[in-house]
Amino acid sequence: MTEVQERSSAPSGRNGDSAPVEAAPGVMRSDTPTVTGEGRSLYAGRVKVYPKEAHGTFRTVKWIVMAVTLGIYYLVPWIRWDRGPYLPDQAVLIDLPARRFYFFFLEIWPQEFYYITGLLVLASLALFLVTSVAGRVWCGYTCPQTVWTDLMIAVERFWQGDRNARLRLDKHMWSFETLWRKAATHLSWLLIAIATGGAFVFYFADAPTLAKQFWDFDAPTTAYLFVGIFTATTYVLGGIAREQVCIYMCPWPRIQGAMFDRDSLLISYRTWRGEPHGPHRKGETWDGRGDCVDCRQCVAVCPTGIDIRNGPQLECIQCALCIDACDEIMTKVNRPTGLIAYDTVRNLEAGDVGAEPLNLFRPRVILYAVAMAAVAIIMLIALLTRPELDVNVLHDRNPLYVRLSDGGVRNGYTIKLLNKLYLPRAFSIGVEGLPGATLDLIGHEGGAVVPVPPDNLQSVRIYLTLDKPGVKALTSAATPFSFVITDIASGARTEHGATFQGPPR
Repeated sequence: MTEVQERSSAPSGRNGDSAPVEAAPGVMRSDTPTVTGEGRSLYAGRVKVYPKEAHGTFRTVKWIVMAVTLGIYYLVPWIRWDRGPYLPDQAVLIDLPARRFYFFFLEIWPQEFYYITGLLVLASLALFLVTSVAGRVWCGYTCPQTVWTDLMIAVERFWQGDRNARLRLDKHMWSFETLWRKAATHLSWLLIAIATGGAFVFYFADAPTLAKQFWDFDAPTTAYLFVGIFTATTYVLGGIAREQVCIYMCPWPRIQGAMFDRDSLLISYRTWRGEPHGPHRKGETWDGRGDCVDCRQCVAVCPTGIDIRNGPQLECIQCALCIDACDEIMTKVNRPTGLIAYDTVRNLEAGDVGAEPLNLFRPRVILYAVAMAAVAIIMLIALLTRPELDVNVLHDRNPLYVRLSDGGVRNGYTIKLLNKLYLPRAFSIGVEGLPGATLDLIGHEGGAVVPVPPDNLQSVRIYLTLDKPGVKALTSAATPFSFVITDIASGARTEHGATFQGPPR
């Protein structure tokens, strides 16, 4: 939507490009912009935001989402999944030394990384679909930055109190009460950050074993390194930077505007109902004025400190806390709720004429849904037809072929057999499409039978020889044929194409 993309990133209540403005109630200026010789600011000084605690439906939903997402993140490495002997029993494990990714019943090999690519494509399409329907709900509810920032603010509120109490503390920066409350806050943030980094490394090793190694100070150096990195980033981004990440660091606000249209549900202030706004006193009538009483509670609860009444803004993460705050005030003044609500541009322009039903079957929504279904079906088919044996054939490059004294020609190959089952298997190797060829396995006394250990790779060296009559029968310098690998126990056949190189014709 053009209006979203072109709107300035410094709305009313924040610093502008040419001159500073007064801070809105509920926020406090933390520094002064650097000014050039011409009097123009080089950057916008940060306006510290003191979000007030909101109460209502959307705040409850955010608490639930926070509990679920953090629970998944912290607890999943501890879930066990029996895969049999000699295999890790951690349900979700990224085993870098063994080059495996285990996800419950799935095991992803390096050769199958396209499954991970497919999952990333599905996640991207799902994000596009949800954004086109309901705006930045990802940002407002499930984005890691939002979840951890919400947790950090809750901790800050526990130690320092709600918005007014925090404002009072910051007015007396060097008092004993301020110092101990802020010290407790930052210590709690650090503990959360350490737990975040610790949970992250547990995805890359057996969680109970690594936890014991951490306790005994015997963990690998890389584990300590990544815990340190995640501790620092979580503490800085979630506890200190907060809304600055969403406004300045994250590219998604600059992209999401292209995915909105006139039928996208966005957090909206219904101007036709709220204006003209102004204070309202008990006993006054509502004739000739709007429902907005200019209480600015929507600004006080906003985690990015914006005024939703200014319309769609880049900083708005669509968390809907302003809806809860406004509905609470509307209930107190005996006015209908929904002055701020999820609504579409089409309905906002229609005003009080009447709201149209949500149109989900729009071209872009259908396109995203069809693309998601196509990718999901392709991945499902690939998973269901996943081979239990992976074959890779490498032809010798130097020399391409060898002339024998009897007039025959010999080619050398390296065949790699990847057994994806947890059972030992034996395979016979044959040739089709090359009459008169003889096959010799180097280093295997069992003839053309190759044993492969369970869940392992076996490489075998092969010489393929064609006698003089067979060479004369070749019609080109490169003759295609197939290696046929047969499971001796089950009889399953796997064919892999190759070429036999001979003298130029």
